[in-house]
Amino acid sequence: MLLEDYFDFLRPDDIRVKGTRVGIETILYDFIHRSRTPEEIAQSYPTLTLEQVYATILYYLHNQEAVSAYIADWLEWSHQQRKAQAMNPPPVVKKLMKLKAEKEAMKKADDSQISAG
Repeated sequence: MLLEDYFDFLRPDDIRVKGTRVGIETILYDFIHRSRTPEEIAQSYPTLTLEQVYATILYYLHNQEAVSAYIADWLEWSHQQRKAQAMNPPPVVKKLMKLKAEKEAMKKADDSQISAG
């Protein structure tokens, strides 16, 4: 079996572990940036086997330059998506933010009355 046989190369920016919806960036982010062991990663994602996690890490080690660029692009895209969401949150988030602000205003008013009284 070739190492590439463990993956579905859907697009240049979308590589998934074969038979799952898990992208290699998910596994590699946990491994590289969160310093999680392959065993911890496999336990976190029930659709993955330990063999698939090790295959992903090995694929990264064999193709480090290309996969590092892939992860960097994914991280940049993720940051852009978070910024866009923060600039234009969904209606439910807006409602929760409004409720939180109202609750904090009520608490401040109550605190002011307690300290004045």
